[in-house]
Amino acid sequence: MAASGFSPGAGRAPSPLINGGAGHERPAPATSRLLVNYQEPYRTQILDYLFKPNFGASLHILKVEIGGDGQSTDGTEPSHMHYENDENYFRGYEWWLMKEAKKRNPEIKLIGLPWTFPAWIGKGENWPYDYPDVTVYYIVSWILGAKQYHDLDIDYIGIWNERSFSSKYIKLLRYTLDKHGLQQVRIVASDRLWEPISFVLLLDPELHRVVDVIGAHYPGTETVPNAILTQKKLWSSEDFSTFNDEIGAGCWARILNQNYVNGNMTSTIAWNLVASYYEELPFGRCGLMTAQEPWSGHYRVEAPIWITAHTTQFTQPGWSYLQVDGHLEGGGSFVALTDGLGNLTIIIETMSHNHSQCIRPLLPHFNVSPQRATFYLKGSFYMLKTLQVWYSRLGFESVQSTLFQQLHPIKVWRGSFSLDLNVDEVYTLTTLKTGKKCLCSDPPPSQPFPSNYKDDFNIRNPPFSEAPNFADQTGVFEYFINTSDPGDHVFTLRQVVVQRPITWASDADQTISIIGNFNWENFTVTCDVYIEQPRDGGVFVAGRVDNGGIYVRSTKGVFFWVFADGTYRVTGDLAGEEILMKGLSGVRAHAWHTLTLNIQGTSAWGLLNGYPLWENVTVTKPSSGWAAIGTRSFELAQFDNFHVEAS
Repeated sequence: MAASGFSPGAGRAPSPLINGGAGHERPAPATSRLLVNYQEPYRTQILDYLFKPNFGASLHILKVEIGGDGQSTDGTEPSHMHYENDENYFRGYEWWLMKEAKKRNPEIKLIGLPWTFPAWIGKGENWPYDYPDVTVYYIVSWILGAKQYHDLDIDYIGIWNERSFSSKYIKLLRYTLDKHGLQQVRIVASDRLWEPISFVLLLDPELHRVVDVIGAHYPGTETVPNAILTQKKLWSSEDFSTFNDEIGAGCWARILNQNYVNGNMTSTIAWNLVASYYEELPFGRCGLMTAQEPWSGHYRVEAPIWITAHTTQFTQPGWSYLQVDGHLEGGGSFVALTDGLGNLTIIIETMSHNHSQCIRPLLPHFNVSPQRATFYLKGSFYMLKTLQVWYSRLGFESVQSTLFQQLHPIKVWRGSFSLDLNVDEVYTLTTLKTGKKCLCSDPPPSQPFPSNYKDDFNIRNPPFSEAPNFADQTGVFEYFINTSDPGDHVFTLRQVVVQRPITWASDADQTISIIGNFNWENFTVTCDVYIEQPRDGGVFVAGRVDNGGIYVRSTKGVFFWVFADGTYRVTGDLAGEEILMKGLSGVRAHAWHTLTLNIQGTSAWGLLNGYPLWENVTVTKPSSGWAAIGTRSFELAQFDNFHVEAS
């Protein structure tokens, strides 16, 4: 999971801005999966819009998932340690993403947070805190590996996403970080709610000493008294999660300001960074921008990118919020920040209730009306003569959006200036002259997933461990070099997770990786398969697969299974409970076989090694869906020469 955000510093400065008539950062799990498959120059353009300073979103923070082999919302991310004696710091795409962010902005802050853990961490228990020394070793190894293999310095580390925390574990984590010379890595806890972590911090001086940031998820711009009393940095460490249309942009504009104005939060982190996963998975298009077509090169720079720029292009980590009452009389809010060196940035938002609702929590009703707001600058800012102006208005009904447009500077007279504010607007007023709205050439037009798609996995030095366009939903499918009597199958795709991980969501009991077009109705899937588990092993190819992500256990479709005991089965669901046909196949483990599944209208039939094995199975639901491959359980199995053709 990767995420993104803005964080200008923890502190508040004495207020030279008073009587105002007038917050900020961003995360993601398995949501950048398709981004790595984009070809140049489009991949570079997308990354520039996200990370390049004074270009687009110019993000200050990148929060990534520490892959744990388990489902974390829209898929699984591979662990750097599938097993206790296994270490590989080149799996997945998060290392690449962090390096690309750092390449564009060396000052960007990096956060790591686990959603799931490999099974060996819990030694058979679904709880990482039962063996805190093992879990700490695992997390610290990831931090050390980031530095050793990728020259990446991790700035912050989380505990366990939206799960209970263990004080003993957090203290041991701090001790171990310090022991390995990682004093600069700060701890965020607990990435859930304000309580009980705030309450416990007030009672436990040692825990209070080792926790640097209290991170809460979807706080609704509010905090709690105990969190304030801890005097810790307060972050909205996951927020937004809203469809990235104009209402999503309004949500983002409102909470970027009001998380500080109402809740003293100095960082807001958006889930998710970029909607680069199949849109029909959970929370489709809930990223700051959309890049879900690597096969065409098409992407979309959505409105939240430019709403982000209003803050991130004119502040930096280390800037301080000024202590002002940031509520506007006619509704809306403003924040003011300074670098302590004479620069000032003011961000104003007037988002209306119906045009700024986030996916969560419920937003109480409020009113915003057109207004004239007057600002009075005092102290060191009294002598300012002009402020640069950047403007956005979100379009609703007949109004067209205006996004991140530079206006004429505004004159300041004796520390005072006034603005006429309409509804659903964002202004940035700043002493900085570095802002820029960069526009790349238009990307190629949108195209559906290719109707005839093949992959033989014959890449000798793959840039990533996962095959393009496959999105693992349970289990992990990695490139593999077959050295034991491979025949024509030297380079394959292998499912490598052999124990159910410590889960965050309801992972299926079967492993599955999806690919293709969710709207496919009539198509043929062919794949060579190799069962490695001799007793109760099994594999499948599937079509019309209708679900994934956190809902993967309820996945329906047409599943063609073969098992190591020589039987086959056709089912209407991933769980294998809806049996449509079964019989003998003669398939055995440790031999390659070719499975072919045909679906046309309400009929399906299957071939084994090119010969009909079953036919005349009636399928009515689902009516469309992805293609998929997978295994009966958490087991080793290989796949090769995948081919899907839709008609």
